[in-house]
Amino acid sequence: MTTPVPYPFNTDTGLDLADAYRVAQDTPGLLRVQLPYGEPAWLVTRHHEARAVLADARFSRADAQRDAPRTTPVSPIGLVATDPPDHTRLRRPAARAFTARRAEALRPRVRALAEDAVRRMTARGAPADLVEHVALPVPIAVIRELLGVPAEDRDLFRGWSDTILSTSGATPQDFLAATGSLKAYMGELLDRRQAEPADDLMTALLRARDEDAPDDRASRDELIELCIAILLGGYETTASQLANLTWVLLTERPDALAELAGRPERARAWVGELLRYVPLAASASLPRYALEDVEVGGTTVRAGEPVLVAIGAANRDALRFPRPDALDPDRDTTGHLAFGHGIHHCAGAALARVELEEGLTALARLLPGLRMAGDATWKTAAFLRGPAALPVAW
Repeated sequence: MTTPVPYPFNTDTGLDLADAYRVAQDTPGLLRVQLPYGEPAWLVTRHHEARAVLADARFSRADAQRDAPRTTPVSPIGLVATDPPDHTRLRRPAARAFTARRAEALRPRVRALAEDAVRRMTARGAPADLVEHVALPVPIAVIRELLGVPAEDRDLFRGWSDTILSTSGATPQDFLAATGSLKAYMGELLDRRQAEPADDLMTALLRARDEDAPDDRASRDELIELCIAILLGGYETTASQLANLTWVLLTERPDALAELAGRPERARAWVGELLRYVPLAASASLPRYALEDVEVGGTTVRAGEPVLVAIGAANRDALRFPRPDALDPDRDTTGHLAFGHGIHHCAGAALARVELEEGLTALARLLPGLRMAGDATWKTAAFLRGPAALPVAW
C-alpha cells in the first residue's frame, strides 16, 4: 500500500489553500495521508467525490472501535459521531427547533447585536481589535441568548471551547476536564429549563424531544451533547469566519464593503462566495469508514478504511467552480460544501449565514472607511484557522 504523506497541509498563518491540495486534485486516485494521531486515511479533495462520500450511506461516522485519524488527542463526541438511526433520532429535535424560519426571525436581533458591537468598538477609538470587539462578541451573544446562558458565564464558554478545539495546545487531560465541565454546566442549564421553560432554543429542543415517541426520545445526556455541538458550532465557527471574511475583504476586495454599505441586499451573494472561497479548517477531519469496498475517484477504499473529506479543497475545485481562486460574488455557489453535505449538513447553517451577513453589513454601513491597521495575528494549534487579533482603523 502507498506510504502515507504527512498531513495536514495548510499553515496556521493566513488562509491560503496549500499547493499540495492542487497536486492531489490533479493526480488520479486518492491520496493516502497520516495525521498527528490515529491510523492513515484516504484524502478526498475533488468536489464531486467529496459530495458523493458525504452523502453515501456506505460510509460510517460511528465506528468507535478504530484509532481515528485526527489532529486532536481525543476523538469528537456527540451528533457528529453517529449514524442513522441514532443520528436521525438525535438530530430530530435540532431540526425542529433550529429552522431557517427561526433563524430569519432572529435577523433583527442579530443586526442589533452586530451594530451595537461595532458602535462599542468605534467608541473605544482606533486602532481596535476586530476579533475581540466584534467577531467574538456577536456570535457569543447570539448563541448565549439562544441557549439561555447568563451573560456573566460568557467567558467560561470561551475557555472551554478554546481547549476542546485545540489541536496541540491542550493535553488529553485538559480536553477531558474542559469537556466534563461543559457537560456539567449544560446539564444544570438543561435541568433548569426543564423546570422553568423560557423563550430560548434549549426549551425548544426539550419540547421537540418530548414530541417524539418515548422509545425515540433523546436522553438527557444526548441532549446535553447536542447543546454542546450547537454551542461549539454556533460560536467558534461563526466567530472565526466573521474575522476571516472581514480580513479577506479588507486585504483582497476592499471595494466590497463600499458595495455592501450601499446595497446590503448583496450580503447574501458575498457571504455565499466567501464561504466557498475561505478554507476554514486547518485540515480535513471527522473520518468516515467504508462499510464495504467502495470505489472513490479511481481508488478502491476497502471495508473498514477511513476517508477524510477536504472541504476547503473541494470548494476550490476548478471542475466545479471555474476560476476557483478568484472572488466572484456573482458566481453560482450552489453546492459549496462549507456547511457539509448529506445527513451531517450543519443544522445551524441558516443562522450562521444570518450572522455573517449582518456582521459584514454592520461593518460596511457604520464604518465605511474600515481598513487594516497592522498585520493580523493568527491562531495557532487550533482546528479552525483565523486571526487571533485583527487590528483595524476607520
